[in-house]
Amino acid sequence: MSLINEYRATEEAIKELQARLKNLSQDDKLQTELEFEGKLRTLMGEYQKSLRDIIALLDPEAKLNKAPRGGAVKATGTKRARKVKQYKNPHNGEVIETKGGNHKTLKEWKAKWGGDVVEGWATLLG
Repeated sequence: MSLINEYRATEEAIKELQARLKNLSQDDKLQTELEFEGKLRTLMGEYQKSLRDIIALLDPEAKLNKAPRGGAVKATGTKRARKVKQYKNPHNGEVIETKGGNHKTLKEWKAKWGGDVVEGWATLLG
C-alpha cells in the first residue's frame, strides 16, 4: 500500500470513529452509566473500598466460582507427579538426584555409557 493510500484509509477510519463517538456521546444509556460509575467511584473513595471489596460484598460466592489469582484451577488427577530418581555412577561414585531426564550430568552419562546402562544405576526415592 502506498503512503498516500494509507493516509486516506487512516483519515477515513478517523472520520468513522469520530461519527461513532459522537453517536455514543449522545446516547442516554451511556450518560446514565457514566454518571453511575462516577458516583460509585466517589462513594468507594469515601469509604476507602476497592472493586474487590464491592464484589465480595455484593456476591460473596464469586470467589468460589473463579480460579485463584495468578493461575488456573489445578485439575486433580490429570497429571501424576514424577518421582525422584537417584543415579549413582559406579565408575566415579558420583550421585545425582533428578525427577526427569533433562539433567546435564545425566545426559553426559547417557551419551558416554548408554541410556540403558545408566538407567540401571537408578534408584527410585519416592
